[in-house]
Amino acid sequence: MQEQLINVRHDYIRYANCWEDADVLLDGLNVQQDDRVLSIGSAGDNSFSLLVNNPELVVAVDINPIQLNLIELKKSAITTLDHSSFLEFLGFKESSRRLDLFDIVKKHLATNLQQFWENRKEDIENGIIYQGKLERYFILFHSKILPFIHSKKRIDRLFAEKSLSQQKIFFYQHWNSWRWKTLFKVFFSNYVMGKFGRDPAFLKEVNVSVGSFILGQAEKHLSSIECQKNYLLNYILKGEFGSFLPHYARKANFEIIKNNIEKLTIFSGLAEDAFQQYAEFNKFNLSNIFEYMSPELFKTVAKNLVEYGAEKATYAYWNLMVPRDMTKAVKHLKKEEDISKNLSKNDKGFFYSNFNVDIKL
Repeated sequence: MQEQLINVRHDYIRYANCWEDADVLLDGLNVQQDDRVLSIGSAGDNSFSLLVNNPELVVAVDINPIQLNLIELKKSAITTLDHSSFLEFLGFKESSRRLDLFDIVKKHLATNLQQFWENRKEDIENGIIYQGKLERYFILFHSKILPFIHSKKRIDRLFAEKSLSQQKIFFYQHWNSWRWKTLFKVFFSNYVMGKFGRDPAFLKEVNVSVGSFILGQAEKHLSSIECQKNYLLNYILKGEFGSFLPHYARKANFEIIKNNIEKLTIFSGLAEDAFQQYAEFNKFNLSNIFEYMSPELFKTVAKNLVEYGAEKATYAYWNLMVPRDMTKAVKHLKKEEDISKNLSKNDKGFFYSNFNVDIKL
């Protein structure tokens, strides 16, 4: 998998949050108590969420050392803080004492990690969930572009509870203006997203207009009632998650995760490297890693994942703008068609084209 990462920078926080829907992931993987889970690390959120059903082991793997440092920070915060303080520390709630909380959190960090975050106190003080490149990109859209399109009152009306027919009428009559469509496509274009949002290397395999694709996905979601309680959409349009928190940050889930936190191992390297140290993974959270791969590399990686996976292993992964289907690349793998379709419809990550659940035969 090294080939896909040659031109990708690993010296900044790329994602301060996971932008895949953990509720969909958990339904798709159906993690049980004796399961061993390999999870793409990213910002750690979904790897934490996988602990709620008390698996035997979750290994969060990532090649980006900064992302791993972020996961370590969040893990230490879960370990040392109560739920309310945790929300304050990460930035879900307003706080004037994040540096004081950091003094508690850092005691559970290794010395090198303490120093790493000591040098980034400003990021912690400003709320770490706002400090990723992608998050800053969304905040730029919310603060600099959206005010030229819609008022705060109209944005609130988009999220207000209403029937499906009322939501559609509001979207098409009051939201979906030429200004919205034009500025949205420009801001989420290949060039602007590559410069301010995602690493340009991650768009190499994309053969569609990014702005037009995401606009189409947004139209379907914003005209549906599912958008009304979507914390991911809330962040993009309002600059914060609001009252509907990500799965791992909800109080009931947080308490379970806290009790199971020692079952999470953080691993530096590629997924293939983790197979050398840990055996018999039977559940896989693969995020959308195939998005960045050439067709040839995708086939190679998919075959390796299936070869090393346990009998009847389950593989969950997202497609964004690049179609990648493991069942077409690997024999002895079956797609759970109904589950994949139903979960794709319920996905709060509305920008993804589909969510896949495949089973090893």
